[in-house]
Amino acid sequence: MLENTLVQLERVVADLLQRNQALTENCNQLQQELRQIREENENLQLAALEQEEKQAATLARLQALVERAGASSAA
Repeated sequence: MLENTLVQLERVVADLLQRNQALTENCNQLQQELRQIREENENLQLAALEQEEKQAATLARLQALVERAGASSAA
């Protein structure tokens, strides 16, 4: 009976080691994906900020044109 228990224990330990290895590999893959997603997120945030700056500059130019058009039609 002790031999059977020992064999079962060895199987369980081997199974746990295999599962642990699989989980470790999965965790490593997820960490790599997370790094890539964070980098992509940073790039998208920078692009959004640049776009906002361009839109603000365009809005300022349009407002200046409207003001000039209003000033010339009032004269």
